[in-house]
Amino acid sequence: MSRVGKAPISLPKGVQIDISKGNLVTVKGPKGELQQQIDPDLSIEVEDGTLEVKRPTESKRHKSLHGLSRALINNMVAGVSEGFVKEMEVIGVGYRVENKGNLLILTLGFSHPIYFYVPDEVKVETAMEKGKAPMIKLESPDKQLLGQVAAKIRAFRKPEPYKGKGIRFKGEEIRRKAGKTASK
Repeated sequence: MSRVGKAPISLPKGVQIDISKGNLVTVKGPKGELQQQIDPDLSIEVEDGTLEVKRPTESKRHKSLHGLSRALINNMVAGVSEGFVKEMEVIGVGYRVENKGNLLILTLGFSHPIYFYVPDEVKVETAMEKGKAPMIKLESPDKQLLGQVAAKIRAFRKPEPYKGKGIRFKGEEIRRKAGKTASK
């Protein structure tokens, strides 16, 4: 049996789950509301503040959907109760970042600034302190959307291996390479 799939999900206080026809799971909490369509073959049972996902057979398809569905529902419950945060650093001389509402303005050494509109479900904050790298902080109850937005921002200027310049996640290790002078 799937180790991830058989683990029960405990529901924190203030979180409500509604399972409608066709296995449309709606989770409401203090940070917002999320919906996810779960495969109709799987059954979802809620009792005594815990939720369990069960599969009908041991087929390969049902086994793979079992763990996935449980993980998606668990991320939804964690998102609406606590929320998710991604912090990113912008490293490089002259690299700047600012936001006006959900419009992120990145100056990354190109001939023009990059304007990126962050979806309304994601809250964005920027910080530029003297002596420190500019920071981008993204918050959202939706883990999938948050990761997708963060990956898109990082793709504007990926960290390069020689000087380490670019946009990286906070705490991310970049494998550095020696330049041409190292061979002499």
